Amino acid sequence: MIYLQLFLSFLQIGLFSFGGGYAAMPLIQDQVVTRYGWLSMAEFTDLITISQMTPGPIAVNSATFVGIRIAGIPGALVATFGCILPSCILVTAIARLYLKYRNMSVLQGVLGSLRPAVVAMIASAGISILQTAFWGGAAVTFSGISWLMVALFVVAFLLLQTHRIGPIQVMLLAGLARMGASLLLGI
Repeated sequence: MIYLQLFLSFLQIGLFSFGGGYAAMPLIQDQVVTRYGWLSMAEFTDLITISQMTPGPIAVNSATFVGIRIAGIPGALVATFGCILPSCILVTAIARLYLKYRNMSVLQGVLGSLRPAVVAMIASAGISILQTAFWGGAAVTFSGISWLMVALFVVAFLLLQTHRIGPIQVMLLAGLARMGASLLLGI
């Protein structure tokens, strides 16, 4: 039964995660945290971080991680297959249709109208992860905020935007900074 749940959960994620990995995060969160409780919100945030540091799409990495965690290697295979199956079918069908009808204005309009929805999904996932990072999953209050995490976020954001440092280097620097703060300040 768990294999079927993993397959169907990640089949839904693969089927409805238009816009790439960031757009898939709220769908993944809904399935693995809210619906089935396979991960806590803190574990989900760690999962997204790990998925960013490893090669491959976030949804596929998440499927593999959750599958292994819940049902071992067979679970990873089933979840990953469920995640990629819709893409394989849809991309093949859409490629054929797009090549045939790519100059139609209606098609261009439909594709353009999907962009705002994708941006909203990405923003929703980002806000959920920020809440977990800044407040540790607790209620959002000014007194409960982790100012170290806010500072790490600001520095990482500025490094990414102004210094053209790669995401992996920024994640490594943030990890080292957090470890240093823990050792030096006991935070």
